[in-house]
Amino acid sequence: MTKNLRVKSSKFIDETYRISFKFNGTKYYGFKGDTLASALLANDIHLVGRSFKYHRPRGIMTAGSEEPNAIIQLHNNSSRTEPNVRATEVEIYEGLEASSQNCWPSVNFDISGINNFLSPIFPAGFYYKTFMWPASFWKKYEYFIRKSAGLGRSPTEPDPDIYEHKFVHCDVLVIGALPRPADFLIKYSYFFQKLAGHMKVL
Repeated sequence: MTKNLRVKSSKFIDETYRISFKFNGTKYYGFKGDTLASALLANDIHLVGRSFKYHRPRGIMTAGSEEPNAIIQLHNNSSRTEPNVRATEVEIYEGLEASSQNCWPSVNFDISGINNFLSPIFPAGFYYKTFMWPASFWKKYEYFIRKSAGLGRSPTEPDPDIYEHKFVHCDVLVIGALPRPADFLIKYSYFFQKLAGHMKVL
């Protein structure tokens, strides 16, 4: 780190243990116990993202789970990628790779930043009326609207890790005293009859 921007030493940061990580393709160094946010600030990195709609520059604002701006993508273009992670909640480790979201080609020069200059003609909710006609064009509008949305990219490759626990859920759970509750539902409800094909009786 060329500049030491740390206010003071902390018992939570071990400055004898240096860790390297990458942010937007550039290698930086932090210390054991640093969050990604604190390590970036210590490296004089303040611009970490762009706003959702107008793509205005955004920096780190808080130190916890309430952080609204420093939302990044971990390990982009890999099977372990994770989108929409707050930099204030990620402790750095050797090999960590993070990147900004909602910007192209880079966070420092974002083409969509032109939206900021066009904001006077883009009032809140303008798209609800503007893109309603002609109706046949919605599919074309939708593609570009989704491409410009300020969210990260979900993983497209299978997760290579093996987990000890799974957190599974169901949309509808029917519990009853009948031997087969699904039979009752199929007989007396057209709605559940359509739903029964997706149910599993335990």
